Amino acid sequence: MAHHERVCFADALGVRPEDVAVHDLLSGVPTEADLRSLDVLLVGGSGDYGVLDDAPFVGEFIDFLADVVVPHEIPTFASCFGFQALVVAGGGEVIYDPLRAEVGTFDIHLTEAGAADPLLGPLAPRFPAQLGHKDRARRLPEDLVHLAGSERVPFQAVRVKDLPIVATQFHPELDEHGNRHRFEAYISAYQGSAAEEIDGVLDSLKPTPDATALLPRFVEQLLG
Repeated sequence: MAHHERVCFADALGVRPEDVAVHDLLSGVPTEADLRSLDVLLVGGSGDYGVLDDAPFVGEFIDFLADVVVPHEIPTFASCFGFQALVVAGGGEVIYDPLRAEVGTFDIHLTEAGAADPLLGPLAPRFPAQLGHKDRARRLPEDLVHLAGSERVPFQAVRVKDLPIVATQFHPELDEHGNRHRFEAYISAYQGSAAEEIDGVLDSLKPTPDATALLPRFVEQLLG
């Protein structure tokens, strides 16, 4: 899935896969030199790991967000695992909640702050997006602005106040085909959750071009 995630981000951004430099967090967090060579830091999902895992790299990455990315105002777009890591890095709370798992295509609604946000504001008040998670944010830290939610999970998008650091619980890098591929790869992990009914997940999948448009708009707003 690592290669799949790279290709999905590249396709959503309209660039070549080789234009998306990959850093494997299992080998440690990026260095300052790594960050200096980037236009934007992208943090994707992780089907094999979550922010509640006790794997050493998880804590190291959360500290990296809190101690490097946010204070140095590194332009960042994070989805799913990245969204949850940013919440924890700021002092918020993420919980395991399989009964509110969202896998497939779901409607997202903007908050008042989301409607006023330069990135999410151009979206319709309600728009479909691709999701795939069992963990969710239960409490946001004070420095994260709440931009969007869903019927099942209230916290779906945030921005670090006044900074070019945005995160979504949903996956703007995925289309319906990419989400199907991802679900089929991890299908056994969703047994016993709200997403265990396979046909229901697959039947929910539909195009989500507005959500995907967030990624190129984010880069355009940063780089002009």
